Amino acid sequence: MPSAETATPIVDIRALRKSYGSNEVLKGIDLQVKKGEVIAIIGKSGSGKSTLLRCINGLETFQSGALTVDGQPLLHEDAAAMRALRQHVGMIFQQFNLFPHLSVGKNVMLAPGLVKKTAKDAGEQQARRLLQRVGLGEKFDAFPDQLSGGQQQRVAIARALAMAPSVLLCDEITSALDPELVGEVLRVVESLADEGMTLLMVTHEMGFARKVSDRVIFMHQGRVHEMGPPAELFAAPKTPELQQFLASIH
Repeated sequence: MPSAETATPIVDIRALRKSYGSNEVLKGIDLQVKKGEVIAIIGKSGSGKSTLLRCINGLETFQSGALTVDGQPLLHEDAAAMRALRQHVGMIFQQFNLFPHLSVGKNVMLAPGLVKKTAKDAGEQQARRLLQRVGLGEKFDAFPDQLSGGQQQRVAIARALAMAPSVLLCDEITSALDPELVGEVLRVVESLADEGMTLLMVTHEMGFARKVSDRVIFMHQGRVHEMGPPAELFAAPKTPELQQFLASIH
């Protein structure tokens, strides 16, 4: 008999539908993610992958269905509930979205200071620790434009971790990077996975998805088309759509 904790998914998505006008982008998504699980979301452009992540952290409103993160239901009309939810969910974007006028350290300290009212000294200690963790301990006083893309993305990861999220969403976080910088960012994500962070990542790095994820979700035309352990999904895709997708990227 699983304990209550293992039985309750940390992310619980039921019959989620999302449209832009008459274009239905998510057509009834059901997905339950366990605490500590690493999920890779793959699929063609326009299959709804990024929209799904943006729904999970409340950046997009959805038309029907239900979504709960760490016991917090997503209620768009309730500003306090949305703030509570966002404290549970960290997100890292394709573009690093760092504030160019703030130092690296200040970028990492900003949200905890504003949202959690973390004291400056405690915030600075935490920021230094997190920068150390992503291999940028010496860059506390540097500015974003003095860093490479890979370093900026690692700062963005530290900034997301500063809010101590229960779930971390990564949206194609290596696709804006030069190929030689991809590895340094993926190594950080892999270390988070090893430490038990719950991760949902949209990625086109199939080797990485195979190596770190517990489950791979293949999205096609707004639906979860196939889902399973990476070894199974990549070795024996069941549907022609996934076969075709995997063939197109190799």
